[in-house]
Amino acid sequence: MEKREIVWRPSRERIESTEMYRYLRYVNETRGNNFGDYGALYRWSIDDIPGFWRSIWEFMDVIHSRPYDDILVDGDKMPGAKWFPGAELNFAENLLRHRDARTALVFRSENGSRREMSYAELFEAVERCAAGMRAMGIAAGDRVAGFMPNMPETVVAMLSAASIGALWSSCSPDFGIKGVLDRFGQIRPRLIFMADGYFYNGKTVDSLDRMRHILEKLPSIEKVVVVPYASDYPDIAAVPNAVHYRDFTSSSAHLAFEQLPFEHPLYIMYSSGTTGLPKCMVQGAGGILLHQMKELCLHSDVKRDDVIFYFTTCGWMMWNWLVCSLSLGATIVLFDGSPFHPGPSALFKMAEEEKISIFGTSARYIAAIEKESVRPAHDFNLPALKALLSTGSPLAVEGFDYVYREIKRDLCLSSISGGSDINGCFALGNPMGPVYRGELQCRGLGMKVEAFGEDGRPLLGEKGELVCTASFPSMPIYFWDDPDGSKYHRAYFDVYPGVWRHGDFIEITESGGVVIYGRSDATLNPGGVRIGTAEIYRQVETIEEIHDSLVVGQSWENDVRVVLFVKLREGCALTDELAARIKKTIRENTTPRHVPAKIIAIDDIPYTINMKKVELAVKNVIEGRPVTNRDALANPQALELYRDRPELKA
Repeated sequence: MEKREIVWRPSRERIESTEMYRYLRYVNETRGNNFGDYGALYRWSIDDIPGFWRSIWEFMDVIHSRPYDDILVDGDKMPGAKWFPGAELNFAENLLRHRDARTALVFRSENGSRREMSYAELFEAVERCAAGMRAMGIAAGDRVAGFMPNMPETVVAMLSAASIGALWSSCSPDFGIKGVLDRFGQIRPRLIFMADGYFYNGKTVDSLDRMRHILEKLPSIEKVVVVPYASDYPDIAAVPNAVHYRDFTSSSAHLAFEQLPFEHPLYIMYSSGTTGLPKCMVQGAGGILLHQMKELCLHSDVKRDDVIFYFTTCGWMMWNWLVCSLSLGATIVLFDGSPFHPGPSALFKMAEEEKISIFGTSARYIAAIEKESVRPAHDFNLPALKALLSTGSPLAVEGFDYVYREIKRDLCLSSISGGSDINGCFALGNPMGPVYRGELQCRGLGMKVEAFGEDGRPLLGEKGELVCTASFPSMPIYFWDDPDGSKYHRAYFDVYPGVWRHGDFIEITESGGVVIYGRSDATLNPGGVRIGTAEIYRQVETIEEIHDSLVVGQSWENDVRVVLFVKLREGCALTDELAARIKKTIRENTTPRHVPAKIIAIDDIPYTINMKKVELAVKNVIEGRPVTNRDALANPQALELYRDRPELKA
């Protein structure tokens, strides 16, 4: 077990200003406790799970029309537990509780345009959009889809659907036609919102022609609402059943918030779909509301005065997570475009201009700007910035060093990890606690997370499977088109009955933090020893000549050998000297078993549309197995680079 040093510790004054501290005092005062730190608070939250979630309901002041009859029924069943039976509420009403002149949304596009929308204006926009939905007969239980950039109208459409009780589901406009049909074709939406196009890396991309082809195989769509973005008044004549957004929202009516059961469906989220059709995970409104408010308010310290940004598309769960910040009255910054246009410092320039206080991004972005020698602390004035959030893949130890050296010294760096499955996190930040180099700060309140060994017993300070051994409110309520629940059960409960197995390879440290080693289904097993891919990426990312990399285990001579593919920076070559240096770096900082048997230069690394490396798809290609759903990838053509490599046959 590696001993990790503290790289940041909040001052006492800062601790006492956090929402987590205010909540700790609230629990002590109302429950007669005497908790002095996060560790004690966390232990209570998993020892008395119903009592904990009751306190969250109260502390977050959930708007509801009917109180709950109980907190948790059949809590020992997973799946099968029932949360807050009897309660009735509306998700959109909770997000639109503020209706004043303060800024709700700031929209920034890479083309330089900027718009603001106040909370009062947002409420009025939802009122008009919901009226358009009701006029066409949209009702509770219907599906409404988004094929939209990350812009205010996307937020408006989602809230409008939620106000009625319709289910919202979204794909970002960079999805291919098959990728959209693989998702929306399963859930059969009646209404779809789209922009006429979007901007990326200095180019304008048309969406109207793709939508025309999508509609040919999606007969459930009765109306297409087109939002002008790439042009002021797009020509929609070629798109069947299309209407301009301004016409769809031209009339207004009193915004009625349908009062619905706590577990009424809100979102349909999707798995990555790299091994078949994406799983359609249906999530309940009340569970998502409580879970995300807890994470945003307590673990991310979002307050009314904060300006929060997350670099995300509308096809990633971080968009849903970000938008819930409206429930806390914060200002949300929405960005559409490339984070590197017109240059690698673009997002930090925006952070300075918008006075962003909570900046969310991916570990890959942090690694990329470090490679580009971006120095935000030197080039920008960022006094408002108090927290940086990172997710998508494990943040390397060197990424922690870069953040504190080149972005800001007095900063809560919260590496977070969860999934679209729960629309939230298992492990994340603690603004009251220290940041240890290379660790996620804590397991989330109310989340009974363990690292299981192969014998199904919890481990401390050793690597194991990420599991959650108790029910939590944001679990999917069901999978779409899964009447007997077999798909749901297979996804999480086949290995450890009654225990959620998430598929990550982790370590829980003695300090209470968490280290993520990558996906457990991509874990390498040379000589029967389990190795997380993140352990190798961490070392490779320190080598200047390497732009990106991907590591897989190849079945070889009744064992597994480690194969490392490297995408080199422009002007660099994979010489014998560089290969030897890569191996030496890995060997000296890990173990001899981590050292790749083969290092192969490659021109591209395949990623999902949500920017996660696809080790399993590459493993399938090099071992001659099919990859069944290439449309789940942002760059599916990259897979062909790995096929029939002569280096892998010896």
